[in-house]
Amino acid sequence: MFDFDQYLGFLAFLSILTLGFWLMIFLLTFVIPYWIGGALIERMKEIRAEKKAKRQAIQ
Repeated sequence: MFDFDQYLGFLAFLSILTLGFWLMIFLLTFVIPYWIGGALIERMKEIRAEKKAKRQAIQ
Protein backbone atom coordinates (compact mmCIF):
# COMPACT_ATOMS: atom_id res chain seq x y z
CA MET A 1 0.00 0.00 0.00
CA PHE A 2 2.06 2.96 1.28
CA ASP A 3 5.70 3.04 2.29
CA PHE A 4 6.43 4.99 5.45
CA ASP A 5 7.92 8.01 3.60
CA GLN A 6 4.91 8.10 1.24
CA TYR A 7 2.66 8.09 4.29
CA LEU A 8 4.60 11.01 5.81
CA GLY A 9 4.40 12.90 2.51
CA PHE A 10 0.66 12.33 2.37
CA LEU A 11 0.26 13.58 5.95
CA ALA A 12 2.38 16.64 5.16
CA PHE A 13 0.22 17.34 2.09
CA LEU A 14 -3.00 17.04 4.12
CA SER A 15 -1.58 19.26 6.86
CA ILE A 16 -0.54 21.99 4.43
CA LEU A 17 -3.88 21.77 2.62
CA THR A 18 -5.82 22.06 5.89
CA LEU A 19 -3.69 24.95 7.15
CA GLY A 20 -4.17 26.77 3.84
CA PHE A 21 -7.91 26.23 3.95
CA TRP A 22 -8.29 27.65 7.46
CA LEU A 23 -5.94 30.52 6.70
CA MET A 24 -8.07 31.44 3.68
CA ILE A 25 -11.24 31.25 5.77
CA PHE A 26 -9.65 33.48 8.42
CA LEU A 27 -8.47 36.02 5.86
CA LEU A 28 -11.79 36.19 4.05
CA THR A 29 -13.92 36.52 7.18
CA PHE A 30 -11.82 38.73 9.47
CA VAL A 31 -8.71 40.31 8.00
CA ILE A 32 -9.94 41.57 4.63
CA PRO A 33 -13.23 43.08 5.94
CA TYR A 34 -11.29 44.76 8.77
CA TRP A 35 -8.80 46.17 6.25
CA ILE A 36 -11.54 47.44 3.91
CA GLY A 37 -13.57 48.89 6.79
CA GLY A 38 -10.54 50.73 8.16
CA ALA A 39 -9.71 52.14 4.73
CA LEU A 40 -13.30 53.37 4.30
CA ILE A 41 -13.33 55.02 7.73
CA GLU A 42 -10.02 56.77 7.01
CA ARG A 43 -11.32 57.96 3.63
CA MET A 44 -14.48 59.35 5.26
CA LYS A 45 -12.31 61.25 7.77
CA GLU A 46 -10.26 62.72 4.91
CA ILE A 47 -13.40 63.81 3.04
CA ARG A 48 -14.80 65.46 6.19
CA ALA A 49 -11.48 67.24 6.79
CA GLU A 50 -11.45 68.51 3.18
CA LYS A 51 -15.02 69.82 3.50
CA LYS A 52 -14.19 71.50 6.81
CA ALA A 53 -11.07 73.11 5.30
CA LYS A 54 -13.14 74.42 2.34
CA ARG A 55 -15.79 75.87 4.69
CA GLN A 56 -13.13 77.61 6.77
CA ALA A 57 -11.40 78.95 3.65
CA ILE A 58 -14.65 80.49 2.40
CA GLN A 59 -15.34 82.30 5.69
